[in-house]
Amino acid sequence: MQHFISPTDVTDIHALVKQGLYVKANPFEDAHLGKNKTIGLIFFNSSLRTRLSTQKAAQNLGMNVMVMNVGQDSWGLEMEEMIEGHPVIMNGDKAEHVKEAAAVIGRYCDVIGIRAFAELKDRDKDYRELVMSQFRKYAGKPIVNLESATRHPLQSLADCITIAEAKAAYAMPARPKVVLTWLPHFKALPQAVANSFCEWMNPLANAGEIEFVVTHPPGYELAPEYLGNARVEYDQEKAFEGADFIYGKNWSSYTHYGQVLTQNPAWMVTMDKMQLTNNGKFMHCLPVRRNVKVSDDVLDSPQSLVIEQAANREWSAQAVLKEILLTL
Repeated sequence: MQHFISPTDVTDIHALVKQGLYVKANPFEDAHLGKNKTIGLIFFNSSLRTRLSTQKAAQNLGMNVMVMNVGQDSWGLEMEEMIEGHPVIMNGDKAEHVKEAAAVIGRYCDVIGIRAFAELKDRDKDYRELVMSQFRKYAGKPIVNLESATRHPLQSLADCITIAEAKAAYAMPARPKVVLTWLPHFKALPQAVANSFCEWMNPLANAGEIEFVVTHPPGYELAPEYLGNARVEYDQEKAFEGADFIYGKNWSSYTHYGQVLTQNPAWMVTMDKMQLTNNGKFMHCLPVRRNVKVSDDVLDSPQSLVIEQAANREWSAQAVLKEILLTL
């Protein structure tokens, strides 16, 4: 693995999940791999789990870690090279161009992690994934996606690890039903987690390993290239029937880009809805607003996997970094 930006960088998802489970059981076995290697974690947006889990994973592998918040610890970075067919003129609030910044960071680091959210203003711009592509182009080092405008693959890998663990621990069906449900929220949030979860679940569904359903109000359809062949159900309770996993997440509209079309509280996940499932497990990437998106009794119940899911972020990051270090 030379980069970890999307699933196309992964040759075998199942093998990577197994690697995550292996490093979880043997966290310090590969500490020699990162000796005298440095990872730079570059954040354009805030973070809790991604920042701490990736730093911990890198340290487990013996790596040095540097963390930088762009715009706070550094100059603001210009990403565009051309605007309306003309070379960008840097006479605004960005003091440094990514050409120089990425190249310099690449000289200091052996691996670079980048976190840059969607701005939710211009869909075409966000879906170009400019920040990731520019760092990949100019840094000259492996890039790890710590969440981008359209994807959050480290989260999705942790989700796959969590599902694999739960299937074994709770004697679930060989072909579990996995449901991604939209949750109400009062402000626009990116589609990255939902896109990414679909992108990682669809190959499993296509192979007959899971049944995959996406449920949301009309108007919240995801981008077709991410939704894939997932079955869409607009009746949330019908979608929940017989489910083994419920994955909750809010996302703003893709068709009416970045807009909040409804805040309908009826879409909140409650214990009454969880009782429609096959004793299903609840998942969420966190952070989550209690009693807006999910009720207390669900989050605090034995059916909730959110803490273990978050803990598995360390092992998804370590599995990815291990694979990258083996190529250096």
